[in-house]
Amino acid sequence: MKNRIKELREQKGLTQEQLGELIGTSRQAVNAIETEKFEPSIWIAYDIAQAFGCAIEEVFLFEESTKKSRSERSRRDHNGNS
Repeated sequence: MKNRIKELREQKGLTQEQLGELIGTSRQAVNAIETEKFEPSIWIAYDIAQAFGCAIEEVFLFEESTKKSRSERSRRDHNGNS
């Protein structure tokens, strides 16, 4: 999932550590989310959006992915399809 965290964070003049303090997580977690190595829970995504004064959709870009979604894979695996 793409995001605009770095752009928004820099506009506010915040470091990753400062954003982490605002949302109650570590600098490392902010870095992992920002670099798209980790997808945050809905609660962390909400807190990030609140820190920037934005809607979640303005921070996280929910575009069509070339990868199959987790729910799609789960349904496929559960139904025995490949």
